[in-house]
Amino acid sequence: MSRIEAGLYQLGRLDRLAAQDTSVHRLDPRAKVVTTLVFLGCVVSFGKYQVLPLLPFMIFPIVLATDGRVPLGYLARKLLYVAPFALVIGMFNPVLDRAALAEIDGIAISGGWVSFISILLRFALTTSAALVLIGTTSFNGVCMALERLGAPDVFATQLLLLYRYIFVLGEEAASMTRARAVRSFGGRGMGLHVYASMLGHLLFRTYDRANRVYRSMLSRGFDGQIRIARPLRLGGRDVIFTLAWSTIFVLFRVFNVPLLLGQAVTKVIA
Repeated sequence: MSRIEAGLYQLGRLDRLAAQDTSVHRLDPRAKVVTTLVFLGCVVSFGKYQVLPLLPFMIFPIVLATDGRVPLGYLARKLLYVAPFALVIGMFNPVLDRAALAEIDGIAISGGWVSFISILLRFALTTSAALVLIGTTSFNGVCMALERLGAPDVFATQLLLLYRYIFVLGEEAASMTRARAVRSFGGRGMGLHVYASMLGHLLFRTYDRANRVYRSMLSRGFDGQIRIARPLRLGGRDVIFTLAWSTIFVLFRVFNVPLLLGQAVTKVIA
């Protein structure tokens, strides 16, 4: 299996995880999408120098991943794959912001390092929540929930097609890579100079493949609406799930839970 095929397999694993039957999977997609949006809004609303207040939010992705049988190791590997983007965003903070913000055992901690850690933590929380949402709902379910919640039909459909065409592009790239390897006798044709030609051919092949896929969709009755096999039914359990978690997120946002716990422990010890 080539690296491209291995990457597509790992990407498609979220859809396979979404096909499970657990209490989290049985929740209405709209309830999970709204809850995740509240979670994301609370997490990103913290200031750049706030780190400890973000820690309690780790409960949400961990609990949902555990109940939804989404492996935590798989989530950790996915976070490592995309972590360089967060590192690039915050890597200059320690250089640009050198003002001392705290002191630990005589060691001054600059505001740049604190904001850098805050960026990494918020990145880990938001990305893991999004991965758990897809792994317990499926990308189709998320797009349909967005559509039913009032998002424009064009936006939801384009988002779904963008995700699906990633696999089309990957399959074409894997096919061209295998053909290139088979025809490269003695290592000929394996240099970097052939990549420009391959990219051009890949563009035309995926464009042609996309047209064939779209015509197939139209012949099967596609009318721009996203549908999944399980109909959406918003029940009392879904409402309780959304309200309960949203209330917890708001409390975590309003109150500094780690600070309050630390003060309570200090009083007990004293």
